[in-house]
Amino acid sequence: RSFALYAVGFAARPIGGLVFGHYGDKIGRKKLLQLSLVVVGVTTFLMGCLPTFDQVGYWAPSLLVFLRLVQGFAFGGEWGGAIILVSEHSPDNRRGYWASWPQAGVPAGNLVATLVLLGLSTALPENEFLAWGWRVSFWFSAVVVLIGYWIRTKVDDAPIFKEAQARQEQEENKQLGVVEVLRHHWRAVLIGVGARFAENILYYLVVTFSITYLKLVVQIDTSRILLLMFAAHAVHFLLIPLMGHLSDIVGRKPVYLVGAVLTAFWGFVGFPMMDTGNDWMIIGAIVLGLAIESMTYAPYSALMAEMFPTRVRYTALSLCYQAAPILAGS
Repeated sequence: RSFALYAVGFAARPIGGLVFGHYGDKIGRKKLLQLSLVVVGVTTFLMGCLPTFDQVGYWAPSLLVFLRLVQGFAFGGEWGGAIILVSEHSPDNRRGYWASWPQAGVPAGNLVATLVLLGLSTALPENEFLAWGWRVSFWFSAVVVLIGYWIRTKVDDAPIFKEAQARQEQEENKQLGVVEVLRHHWRAVLIGVGARFAENILYYLVVTFSITYLKLVVQIDTSRILLLMFAAHAVHFLLIPLMGHLSDIVGRKPVYLVGAVLTAFWGFVGFPMMDTGNDWMIIGAIVLGLAIESMTYAPYSALMAEMFPTRVRYTALSLCYQAAPILAGS
């Protein structure tokens, strides 16, 4: 049930990606990026305020599903806006490196979340953590939203987008962004969706499923698992910009293809390493998986940004990035 609820948010992401992408291509990346951040932050905060099943019955899971859908809808426009804002400001010979930094925000967020959960699970008895302690991590999102919103007020849309926007306003024959993307760039969309499969499947195997596997199969204590994941996320945070830089040197495709091939073999190595129950072997398995994942994840943003024209880039990137997890990560 937990995994099914987690997957619900994925269903709304492509819709959010199309809506935010359409208006992001029309009125600006910055405004839509700020809006998506606020909505994600508010829904996450409200999850920590939900009543329990004992208090309101089936309204509790229903409200949680609703918030996950709204959160997924807003998150659908989050990634595309962040990547494009950085990519359009980046020089061509450094785009892989700079565009990988928003990608590094994923392990950075996991680091903060893991640290908060680790602190709460260590400081509180299990019954208190389950009763109210878990809510603190959701409430903490308000602080992150305020910091993120302030940062985004300091960044403006790139000149290349403003020029494309001005040209678009002068054209008489205008059409819906998603229509243009699917009509004229459908091959690139299929490539963009397919290119996420290797990364997305491996990421959720390593980061999400492994926690459950270590808890239920290997039978490791929760605090110990979180500590191991914290170390792995720290390494992952460093690996992503490194792989982005490598893609600037040798090209996006070579880095991606090596990672995609290695993805097929991780499960045959990673799970036996976890089965040993040895901390170093477990960290090695997780870090190995995240290192392979970073080879497909880091260059993806620059690769996708370079495949689509400026006027429909937000819509196209959001569609590619958010459609794949429905069949892969979820």
